[in-house]
Amino acid sequence: MEYVLIFISAIFVNNIVLAQFLGICPFLGVSKKISTGIGMTGAVTFVMVIATIVTYLIQKFVLDAFNVGFLQTITFILVIASLVQLVEIILKKVSPPLYQALGVFLPLITTNCAILGVAIMTIQKDFNLLESVAFAAANAIGFGLALIIFAGIREQLELADLPKGMKGTPIALLVAGILALAFMGFAGMV
Repeated sequence: MEYVLIFISAIFVNNIVLAQFLGICPFLGVSKKISTGIGMTGAVTFVMVIATIVTYLIQKFVLDAFNVGFLQTITFILVIASLVQLVEIILKKVSPPLYQALGVFLPLITTNCAILGVAIMTIQKDFNLLESVAFAAANAIGFGLALIIFAGIREQLELADLPKGMKGTPIALLVAGILALAFMGFAGMV
């Protein structure tokens, strides 16, 4: 039951983008098309889950063991940056169109505060390894859900007859705010 609560809470109630405001850069930058949103979701999911596993193990068996917890942030950033390089190499070989579509936003996963935030939150919440993986996967799903819904709405808005001053970023920010309010409706679930 605890894992179900972790999933529901991370996906809907405490959505990493819409409730905690982490990962806003890729949320706004890669959400113009559903296809790029799905690709970014896959990349973020892979990096978030693997980074959480690796950072958890480093925290427990290196940083805590040698009493150097003050190196947590820099260590976690280095691990995430290395994993993003791995994802970039894999995407370049496996899916060149997706690699081109993600463009500058792929290296930005390195600085995606959602990934670092999840890695740090698993330590702060004192989760075990399995709970940490579930938390990371749920946050990645929540990120992807918000991103894909937002991308679908933005694709439809391209077809809408909007006032000139509302086209582009202004309407995107307005829709993001409304989407965040919609997710607030799940607050009573957990």
